[in-house]
Amino acid sequence: MIDKDNAAERVDFRQRLLAWFQQSQRPLPWRESYRPYEVWISEIMGQQTQMERVVHYFRRWIERFPDLVSVAQAPEQTILKAWEGLGYYSRARNIQRAARQLVEAGETEIPSDYEQLMALPGIGPYTAAAILSIAFNQPVPVRDANVERVFARLADIDCPLKQTATQKRLAAMAQTLLDPLRPRHYNQALMELGALVCVPKKPSCTLCPVHMHCRALKTDTVEFRPLPTGKQKKIEIVMACGILHHRGRFFIQQRLADDIWGGLWEFPGGRLEEGETPHQAAAREVVEETGWRVSQLLPFQTVVHHYTRYRVTLHGFI
Repeated sequence: MIDKDNAAERVDFRQRLLAWFQQSQRPLPWRESYRPYEVWISEIMGQQTQMERVVHYFRRWIERFPDLVSVAQAPEQTILKAWEGLGYYSRARNIQRAARQLVEAGETEIPSDYEQLMALPGIGPYTAAAILSIAFNQPVPVRDANVERVFARLADIDCPLKQTATQKRLAAMAQTLLDPLRPRHYNQALMELGALVCVPKKPSCTLCPVHMHCRALKTDTVEFRPLPTGKQKKIEIVMACGILHHRGRFFIQQRLADDIWGGLWEFPGGRLEEGETPHQAAAREVVEETGWRVSQLLPFQTVVHHYTRYRVTLHGFI
């Protein structure tokens, strides 16, 4: 672990990390120019999404919406269509709300001020810090799950990371170790290290450029850091829907604006009521939501969706 009072150790840690990043960083498209708008979009897309998918969607998004004005002026359904497949559609809506807020204020780019960023929809402390350091090269520490895992192993932290005292310790580490001259590359290097080398399971310690500073490696506790936390039990939801086909066309309907996932499109359906079979639920939901009675509903497919706290089993009938 780097001694906070040992300047030579801090410099060595930064130099080793940055040299590794220069050689090993992934060729991500927003790293080509570090344009603030593009960094912002990449950060929002990267929330709870694998990087490979982010790159694909990012390129398509920038081609369709190259700047704030194009986002602000687009119909909401066009924005949601471009986001289709990424999930968590509130992220896309917040992007458009933020873009409209900035354009209405006469801005043409994402602001470089922390308070102004925090005032925008969908931007919290992590995203604001990431934009400031990556897009504007400001000396602001960034901590995501990858960085916190790296720190937990560097310092061999044997307390749950979400504890208030541990969060304060992690914040202090982030501030102490930050490279004030090269924050853009330093912060990305830390996150990249956690994403590619210091991974949750079976980390590649022999390939780690800063392994000589890792206390967990010295004490042989790497596999136990961060300290595991109890997982929340999944809430089970069982639903059924009807796929209605008539003269070569399929019926879909738009969810109410104030409903969960408001404005998105779906087949008529809903949760099973007590004592119902999936088939009975699908037939009932079709009648309740469309007024149509269908004489024949045949099993089509059953799919399972995993969300943060939910596992949804959807039985489809056609």
